[in-house]
Amino acid sequence: MASAVLLHVIAVVIWVGGMFFAYMFLRPVAATQLEPPVRLKLWAGVFGGFFPWVWASVVAILATGFWMIFGFYGGMGGVGLYVHLMLGLGILMMLIFFHVFFAPYGRLKRAVAAEDWPAGGKALAQIRMLVGINTLIGLATIAIGAGGRWLVA
Repeated sequence: MASAVLLHVIAVVIWVGGMFFAYMFLRPVAATQLEPPVRLKLWAGVFGGFFPWVWASVVAILATGFWMIFGFYGGMGGVGLYVHLMLGLGILMMLIFFHVFFAPYGRLKRAVAAEDWPAGGKALAQIRMLVGINTLIGLATIAIGAGGRWLVA
């Protein structure tokens, strides 16, 4: 169980921490200090490096989460409401990520390659909004995971 919890938490920290850093710190500086072509190339490169880690995190979170639920608690009936909430929110986050990866991120990469800065800006704005939403959901999910057994009956 300790290994599952450790891997689960590390994967969550990588994913949610990466989004928090990008949204709260990198985004505002890049928006105010970089011209659109440089800013869009920066984001395409950042996402190109970060998204493989998100994919690995998604796999690790699902694998360790279900390992704990079914291997240690005997299934969904053996866990509290907070685990159901964590799972539901986590799946919602994954669906949002899948959309970001396969839709606006693809458009961003194509726009940067074609030097179509208006299209790249539009794709980046969609990514920014969805990453902001996912960051908030991720923080809420962490709060539920950390304190859920005491906060959620």
